[in-house]
Amino acid sequence: MKHIAAYLLLKLGGNDSPTAADVTAALSTVGVEADAGTLKKLISDLEGKDLEEIMEEGKKLVVKVGGGGGGGGGGGGGGGAAAAEEEKEEEEEEEADMGGGMDMFGGEGDGGDY
Repeated sequence: MKHIAAYLLLKLGGNDSPTAADVTAALSTVGVEADAGTLKKLISDLEGKDLEEIMEEGKKLVVKVGGGGGGGGGGGGGGGAAAAEEEKEEEEEEEADMGGGMDMFGGEGDGGDY
């Protein structure tokens, strides 16, 4: 996967025909070591082929295979008691009356400059 990803990035970056050395250099910039055997096979398999056509063929194969569906449904509920507990009413916090006209800076709230 890492080899084809680097190859595709090089193609997207404007390199029309990435070599094994190009892919190795791209991978090494991010600290990944290329496998020479896998890379040699990849380059030889892609040599002279149109990447757009290869990707279209791949899309057709993916459609045939399909993908994983969403997960299965959850298990049945255990009864109404748990639901009733979840619906407890939460008490709202009330603001304490500090009395007087104190502002947030400790003043007496005489109107001040503002």
